[in-house]
Amino acid sequence: MSGKSATLILDNKSHEFPVYEGSTGPDVIDISKLYAQTGAFTYDPGFTSTASCASTITYIDGDAGILRYRGYPIDQVAEGGDFLDCCYLLLYGELPTAAQKADFDTRVTRHTMVHEQMSRFFTGFRRDAHPMSIMVASVGAMAAFYHDSTDISDPMAREIASIRMIAKVPTLAAMAFKYHIGQPFVYPKNDLDYASNFLRMCFAVPCEDYVVNPVFSRALDRIFTLHADHEQNASTSTVRLAGSSGANPFACIAAGIACLWGPAHGGANEAALKMLEEIGSADRIPEFVNRAKDKNDPFRLMGFGHRVYKNYDPRAKIMQQTSREVLAELGKKNDPLLEVAVELEKVALQDEYFVERKLYPNIDFYSGITLRAMGFPTSMFTVLFSVARTVGWIAQWKEMIEDPDQRIGRPRQLYRGEVEREYIPTTKRG
Repeated sequence: MSGKSATLILDNKSHEFPVYEGSTGPDVIDISKLYAQTGAFTYDPGFTSTASCASTITYIDGDAGILRYRGYPIDQVAEGGDFLDCCYLLLYGELPTAAQKADFDTRVTRHTMVHEQMSRFFTGFRRDAHPMSIMVASVGAMAAFYHDSTDISDPMAREIASIRMIAKVPTLAAMAFKYHIGQPFVYPKNDLDYASNFLRMCFAVPCEDYVVNPVFSRALDRIFTLHADHEQNASTSTVRLAGSSGANPFACIAAGIACLWGPAHGGANEAALKMLEEIGSADRIPEFVNRAKDKNDPFRLMGFGHRVYKNYDPRAKIMQQTSREVLAELGKKNDPLLEVAVELEKVALQDEYFVERKLYPNIDFYSGITLRAMGFPTSMFTVLFSVARTVGWIAQWKEMIEDPDQRIGRPRQLYRGEVEREYIPTTKRG
């Protein structure tokens, strides 16, 4: 607590509420006793001005374009280590020592296989089922296969469930991909790193050898790190809300995946790619920029602006460089979509209309191009997002379970429906 307080005057009565200070960022007014003191609720659609929890995991300053994992700037985390290094940091709060990293890597790698009966579970889906629908179902079904780690009151069970999900969600994602394209499942290999293992499970086939491209592996590892956590976004809030009821961890993560499926959340990079394909060439950019400015035109520039960032998305610069590395490896240094993306970014950053509105490129602007170049169809983009975000969801879920102040989520409402009226029997309704 900061020692400060906030005063609310309602019906000529003053009410004092404590103010809390975080280690950084804006102060928070504690209104938990607002209803008890005043008989009134706050009204905050989307909870954009409401702190739903106290957390030590991720910090965002949207105005300054800052994203930090446990205090470390995102660019340093993405460039300095691999994804499992990032996972350890998010889960345990500190960077691992060499011995801790080796142990953690081994624990995750040794859990990448899924129960063999789960492969039969996949055959119940139509062959053209969307991979995200399979992810929601299969991750939720893990509670049926691994019910020995669903006791949320047991710290060891929570730990085992956490490792299992970090290890097995990529395997399930690769299986969803293989089922989607009609190819046989590929088992994980313990001698490969996390990203390389995932690429092999997605793109290897039994009839020929598959060698992982290190440029692709590093790019995917970086993509996973950049998407690992992002404070109290919609899907993370969904995981926390589901977890607040005491639901098992697999159900909570499945709920997060379901929320991520929404096009306004996890599907943004797919929308940005489709927009670049619609523009087609750099010489058509002025036409589409003018359309974006026209209030009467439904066209919008996808991949620009962010709900939180009112500055350049700190992840976008790393993603832009990653795109260049992947395309250069493929010999597509002059890829038309990348040319459109770079030129569109340049135009938007200099155009007064976008500058005034702080519509800077975000991570989705470049990630779609990169994933497509690596061979993933657009239907898999959100699946890959869910693989990356799983560790963030788990870290947030564990923090919530261990928070003594946590209560079951129960938002209130502003009711605008009918007041009490008398029920009319069917025979008397005219």
